[in-house]
Amino acid sequence: MRRFTLWVLLFTAVSSLCTAQQSNEDYVSRMEKEHATDEPVASPASQVAPEIEIVSQDGTYAEIDGKEIIGYVAHPKGEIPKAGLIVIHEWWGLNDNVKAMARRLAGAGYLALAVDLYEGEVAEDRTDASRLARGSGQRTEQILDNLSQAIEHLRSAGVERIGVIGWCFGGGWSLRTALAFPDKVDATVIYYGRLTTDPEELQNLASPVLGIFGALDEGIPVATVREFQAALEALDKEAAIHIYENADHAFANPSGTRYNEVAAEDAWVKTLAFFTQRLR
Repeated sequence: MRRFTLWVLLFTAVSSLCTAQQSNEDYVSRMEKEHATDEPVASPASQVAPEIEIVSQDGTYAEIDGKEIIGYVAHPKGEIPKAGLIVIHEWWGLNDNVKAMARRLAGAGYLALAVDLYEGEVAEDRTDASRLARGSGQRTEQILDNLSQAIEHLRSAGVERIGVIGWCFGGGWSLRTALAFPDKVDATVIYYGRLTTDPEELQNLASPVLGIFGALDEGIPVATVREFQAALEALDKEAAIHIYENADHAFANPSGTRYNEVAAEDAWVKTLAFFTQRLR
């Protein structure tokens, strides 16, 4: 009987791993289609100056498997804010566009830490991005450790309330961070990120959620977004979901070919208002 039980446990573990790997493969395949014409090149629109004077620099915030992880930190000049943000990059990696977003968030009055979930690698093209995104599916534990250490890094700097924000690949990890560390995340923003609609997983969510999506996005379909929204409502979770009618996947990325300035700026206003309400 004991041997049978061990075999059942082993089979369940292997099946779960295979399901997770297949799910990640499906997601990456969808992202390959959505980003088919994109290149990770910064544009003038991605270099919006912060509203106030800030300080920014690269800095070590974690150690994974003996390797130092270097992120990008930005904050208003002077006293460190009591509200901090974990900023999670798209499938391209921690590039100049994401660093610019961290500076912009710092200009809004936050200590922003842009994390590096690819541990030093940055995609130069879609092939690179696909490889890195696929590889992340094999490193879930390391990525969660990475994000946990990022949270503690902000805490050690005196931050009292923490929000998490991510785009695309990072949007999915924004949600996963909130689910993994419900007692440490106070606000969650998801820009067209990978979702779960499983009530058992979502039950663990403790922070309010702001979801930003595009109606034309085939990688994160509207039907899935609506199912996600319904699941949160059924669980009585606090969430505001916005779907922009004429916006596609990655519509808020000013360095991408699908950038939609009107939708992106409206989403940005909603994002700042959400963080102000939840973190200040």
